Amino acid sequence: MGFTLLMNFYSVLLGLIVGSFANVCIYRIPLGKSIVRPPSSCPQCGNRVRFYDNIPLISYMLLRGRCRVCGQRIPLVYPLVEGLFGLLSLVLFSRYGVGFQYILFLIFAGALIVISFIDFRHQIIPDVLSLPGIAAGLAVTAVYQWAVTGRDVLEGLNLTRFAGGSAPYFMMGEITWLDSLLGIVAGGGSLFLVAVAFEYLTGKEGMGGGDIKLLAMIGAWLGWQSLIPVVLMSSFSGALVGSVYLLLSGKGLRVKIPFGPFLALGALLYLFFGVTITNTYFRFFA
Repeated sequence: MGFTLLMNFYSVLLGLIVGSFANVCIYRIPLGKSIVRPPSSCPQCGNRVRFYDNIPLISYMLLRGRCRVCGQRIPLVYPLVEGLFGLLSLVLFSRYGVGFQYILFLIFAGALIVISFIDFRHQIIPDVLSLPGIAAGLAVTAVYQWAVTGRDVLEGLNLTRFAGGSAPYFMMGEITWLDSLLGIVAGGGSLFLVAVAFEYLTGKEGMGGGDIKLLAMIGAWLGWQSLIPVVLMSSFSGALVGSVYLLLSGKGLRVKIPFGPFLALGALLYLFFGVTITNTYFRFFA
């Protein structure tokens, strides 16, 4: 019991550290800045953030949400992202344990979160995130397809873990490199056709190129089988949130609501609950 709690603590700690780096990506990538240099600094006064003021969550609380030098408020998004990554890491570790799946899904889900915050704030999805994400998804799937041929290798890497006899979680090795490739083509291609049709009928751009590449990235990691559930869940959540926002803002249809965060949400829901959703569907409708 003590060892399990310790490992869970380490998984949260890893998530907080990754979340701190994710904040750097969210802030700098849209500005075209390096995510490595210079070291972290206050966005308001430009003073360098010391290491003891850069401890995830703790520093924010000790500083009461303000810069030590200029006293300006630190945006709440910083601890929010760090806490979100800590929780995400804990959930993934609880499901997959110590193994490559835990790390790779943390990277994939983390990229979705970074993309979501950037798209929500700037209404762009940088190619520097989506295009490498597509290539990585295809490469990871191909490697795991090769690894799945050895049952002993899978067990040694903790890739055959189940949850208390219930339906297995989504696992790498369940989809082939061909499923991934079809996911890229079908994901990107379907949204591209929707964008072309919408622009032809209305004369307005309704779907950005970033959304097209993002769905291709999701297809690369989760396979073509995930695309319909992901699109349905993202469309439903987007319509729901968008309707509420339009009513509360009073700005009507003049407001552009980014679709990327909802695609990311649909992908995360499929990652965590895809098997359950699929089994439930076939149980009641097949």
